[in-house]
Amino acid sequence: MSLVVFASLKQIHCADCRQGPLRHLVRESGVPRCLDCTDLGHLVYLPRGDTALTRRAREASSLCAVVVRFDKRRHRYERLGLLVEEAALARAEHACLADSEARARRRERDRRRRAVEDTRFTAAFAAEIVRLFPGCPAGRAVAIATHASVRGSGRVGRTAAGRALDEQAVSVAVRAAVRHTDTEYDALLMAGVPRFAARARLAARIDAILDGWRTADESSPGHPEGAELR
Repeated sequence: MSLVVFASLKQIHCADCRQGPLRHLVRESGVPRCLDCTDLGHLVYLPRGDTALTRRAREASSLCAVVVRFDKRRHRYERLGLLVEEAALARAEHACLADSEARARRRERDRRRRAVEDTRFTAAFAAEIVRLFPGCPAGRAVAIATHASVRGSGRVGRTAAGRALDEQAVSVAVRAAVRHTDTEYDALLMAGVPRFAARARLAARIDAILDGWRTADESSPGHPEGAELR
């Protein structure tokens, strides 16, 4: 059974030493007493919130007490934290800091791993673009693949089909790139033309560019070397 200490907002003084008003008090035989008079004065307060720190401090402290306060709205006592030995809290903080450093190192390893995976996937996506559209300049293929495969972007390259290098998904990415980069599609949207109407208006031109890219002739109009996605 845990010792219970009460947090008070009232002007309460210790029944023995008259110290007060008390922030924390113990009720013995119905009267309030301060922590010093109840042999708890050497403990330090640890607010709730960090589960790992609280658990470790409790385990390391040979003496501890639960701090509660009455919530008038809920009509019940709510736990605010713990009183624990200062040395126990220091050991718990050190252990949690070590965990934090370990998590930071793991996050950095994961970040580097994801960066390598993303680089490889982008290269594979670009290679698939070139396979399907051999007339697409290499620099343009890389730009399209990079844009389509940004992690967390929700773009076609990050869908299940895109990650599987599905031909239709790759073609959708290329078509979107041509639409935005090689036509006045964005300008039409800015002028208030509905999206589907703008697409329909430009479909024939986009199809012509893509048909040109399906051959190895890189001199076809509408796809300058090195053009970048917007």
